[in-house]
Amino acid sequence: MEQLGYSPKNLAFDDEGRQKLIKGIKKISHAVKSTLGPRGQTVLIESEQHLNGITVTKDGVTVAKSIDLLDPIENLAVKIMKQAADKTASDAGDGTTTAIVLTEALVNAMYELDNLDELNVTEVLRQLEELCRDLLNTLTKKATKLNKKKLLDVATISANNDKQIGKLISDTYNTVGADGIVTVERSQSSNTYAETTKGFKLDRGYVSNLFINNHKKDECVYDDVYVLVSDAEIGNILTIENPLKKIVGEHKKLLIIAPVTNNVCNTLAANVMKRGVQLCIISPPDFGYRQQELMNDIALSLGATYFSERTGDDLSLITFEDLGHANRIIVGQNSSVIIKGETADEEKVNTRISELTEQIKITPRKPDQDFLLKRIASLAGGIGVIYVGGHTDLEQKEKFDRVDDAVCAVRSALERGILPGGGTALYYLSTQLFTNSKNSDEKNAAIKILKRALRAPLRQILSNAGKDEDYIHTRGSNGTYIDIPFNEGYDVKNEVYGDMLKMGVIDPAKVTTSALANAVSVAITILSTNAIITLARTYETN
Repeated sequence: MEQLGYSPKNLAFDDEGRQKLIKGIKKISHAVKSTLGPRGQTVLIESEQHLNGITVTKDGVTVAKSIDLLDPIENLAVKIMKQAADKTASDAGDGTTTAIVLTEALVNAMYELDNLDELNVTEVLRQLEELCRDLLNTLTKKATKLNKKKLLDVATISANNDKQIGKLISDTYNTVGADGIVTVERSQSSNTYAETTKGFKLDRGYVSNLFINNHKKDECVYDDVYVLVSDAEIGNILTIENPLKKIVGEHKKLLIIAPVTNNVCNTLAANVMKRGVQLCIISPPDFGYRQQELMNDIALSLGATYFSERTGDDLSLITFEDLGHANRIIVGQNSSVIIKGETADEEKVNTRISELTEQIKITPRKPDQDFLLKRIASLAGGIGVIYVGGHTDLEQKEKFDRVDDAVCAVRSALERGILPGGGTALYYLSTQLFTNSKNSDEKNAAIKILKRALRAPLRQILSNAGKDEDYIHTRGSNGTYIDIPFNEGYDVKNEVYGDMLKMGVIDPAKVTTSALANAVSVAITILSTNAIITLARTYETN
């Protein structure tokens, strides 16, 4: 029988389809929201994608990514919720659990309206979107600038209240400065530690071990070094004869960042070994367009002229004046650290940094954002690397997730400031929303939906700590919602009331605003759905 050239589909409409979407939302939310807050629980996951097929985590986005449901419509809801989590993680690096809790609360609040059948749903959703914009502006205005003390608090809270990790992250950020970048890598030992430098790091090492001059550490280390930067292959040593004459004649030191042929490499290595020439070669970092961008940045940072074959530059015209300068280089087998000198044109460097900062705002993918952040760090600040260790693969994976979340949260806090944490900021917004007889029924409905949803994160944090919202009602300041100041809330971990900022219970403003914006966006998508089309599936039973 001839195979038909189409795939059969299943269709679901109206309330039937939406109820299945809601069921999927509740399932993923129930798994993820149990991790929220200082008393949140861990989740055990079986997956081939994790180490030894299993992981234990309190990271909301890790839990969300691990979930796939059998029912196709429920699974569509899970996929949409994952997008909210991923978008929040991409925008702010944290807040994925809050986004999922808010999304579920928004959807539930909509369907629990008493007069839903009498409302224009499209108008309700439009009002919801407008109200959300106003709330986001309010949060942005109320954000407080981060200082060193608060930086430590953000890092500690985001690392699930691990004070040791919080201090390590805080110290690293304070070392590299506001324009620096902190990255997270897996340690080769059980120790967790940080390394920082005021220069920049390249993921390329020496092309020959004959350039090593520190045999104890297998490194090539030079101070006061001139640097040649080019992506054009050096196929003949005579091509760079002009700068080499002065380097050799005046006993200066040279770092070549360029592709070289084996013959040129062997010739230069022989001169290093036999004549004492102080020289090292590393290949250009990365590939494709990224390589060109990085090489441009390296040249600008070191005050070098960048010779690129892509723009038709002739490397044979290079002179000693075209070389850049570094105070120190430390070239290992797989990576190199270059400590910058003072030859760069600071005005051009600052212009490039401004351009890259603007690019981040319009770059949607997190890997691309991270690449731009690394470029900014290499130009303006320092680089810190936190190496995460563990006694077992499982422990290392769980700790790595926590450290990576905390590093991203601090980065977001440095960018847009901080808000009172523990769900307090969103809860406060709910106390400022009131229905009004002068409003349309649709606007009042949108206010009711948001009022309830904004309280959901705090409710969940309390629930995970074995308390409920009534605990706040009866013991809150002045016993009312409205009179509670913006910063005042309940510290679930220490079970005390007070100023959340002073107590160190804080969230990055970017995390809170991103979670709310993405939750409303996803909720509107689900609530405006009227027809669902899925591939027909055949299930085999044993």
